[in-house]
Amino acid sequence: MYAVVDIETTGNGHKGQKITEISVLVFNGEKIINEFTTLVNPEQNIPPFITNLTGITNAMVRNAPKFYEIAQKVEEITQDLIFVAHNVNFDYNIIRDEFKSLGFDWKRKKLCTVRLTRKIVPGLPSYSLGNICSGENIPINGRHRAKGDAEATVELLRRLIKRDQHFIINSFLNPRSRQATLPPLLDKKTVDNLPETFGVYYFKNSAKEIIYVGKANNIKQRVISHFYDKKKKEQEMCIETAHISYTETGSELLALLLESSEIKNKYPKYNRSQKNNNAAFGVFSYEDQKGVIHLAFNKIKLVSNQIATFYSLAACRTFLEKLCQEFTLCPKYCHLQTNVKQCFHHQIKECKGVCCGKESVALYNKRVLQAIESIGLASENRVIKEKGRFTNEIGFVLILEGVYQGFGYIDKDLDTQLQHPEDYQFYLQPKRDNKDVQKILTSYLRKKEELKDVENGKISI
Repeated sequence: MYAVVDIETTGNGHKGQKITEISVLVFNGEKIINEFTTLVNPEQNIPPFITNLTGITNAMVRNAPKFYEIAQKVEEITQDLIFVAHNVNFDYNIIRDEFKSLGFDWKRKKLCTVRLTRKIVPGLPSYSLGNICSGENIPINGRHRAKGDAEATVELLRRLIKRDQHFIINSFLNPRSRQATLPPLLDKKTVDNLPETFGVYYFKNSAKEIIYVGKANNIKQRVISHFYDKKKKEQEMCIETAHISYTETGSELLALLLESSEIKNKYPKYNRSQKNNNAAFGVFSYEDQKGVIHLAFNKIKLVSNQIATFYSLAACRTFLEKLCQEFTLCPKYCHLQTNVKQCFHHQIKECKGVCCGKESVALYNKRVLQAIESIGLASENRVIKEKGRFTNEIGFVLILEGVYQGFGYIDKDLDTQLQHPEDYQFYLQPKRDNKDVQKILTSYLRKKEELKDVENGKISI
């Protein structure tokens, strides 16, 4: 027995959307044996574009029952039945959220007619209800109204049951099958064929536009975890997902770096972090005529050997202030106090007096160099070597003068022939340096040093 359901709401995928109309048709596989249809007062305004789509106005729902007034009826009429809808997760999750707001944990077994049609009637150009019904000559008496769409879904389900010669519906309802949880536009084979390796995966919509980029230590497991996530953003993203591609990286570090680069280049709809790609200020060092090493800052385009990059002047100054405090540096020589003969901090004993001749330049410079080293990548050249995608290759990350250059892959035999970090430039996939990359690399190197200290017995865990 099936409860075929359709709802209309105050918005398509918008946060906080509420039900404006619901229709539940109880179907025994041959005919409708029970029905419940009603408008619902959403307790919020219906946007004009939704009214244009559905024909449901604020005036129509003003005196309609609120969801809590019909909740018991919805619970009773769907009890012990299979919840069926076209794009089932959309209707199911909204109704479940309505029950959750009432403190009730409502659950039903689900069946999606989008996924079912894709399996039983493959190769259609579109699996929207309107297009399927047009191709099948199924009339819709009231498109984008709950009862009209529910009746059309019943007829579609009846025909699918009749054509189901391979017990596909039973496999969808098997608790061990993932069919009901997969996005409706996504082919199960796509998920089954995903590798269980380090890499980056791409969710794409029906137009094959990238809508999300993610990093994974196990691509298949991480992708599947999205389908079980109950967050509204995740549900909306999964409903749009029609294709998935991936790039294997061989290691977590390279996956993190590729993910960061791809988010900045592709600017996917559902990635909110790491999109800012425009560093504004850079911290750099120089030595004056007295031999004092200065830490200074300027717009990034005017800095050639930056030690660190920042996206606002305030963040840049805050960083230098903390560095001054941690290493007892002079604010005058960190360009935090300008046009002064000696800094104010010397009076309150937070500067040792290099600015007024009370501390030697050599001692002061020693602390400045320690501060620069603490920043992270400093101005060194280095190659970070990682596992490759295959047994006969290594992955590498190249840093020159403290600036991230990118990453790449080479054969192990070739690696033994390269003597200097600069030699790796010829095998590089060039990437841009930015604050997110610096954060990834600094964290990686810090963890690597801590692990080395543990192995050498310098620290215990």
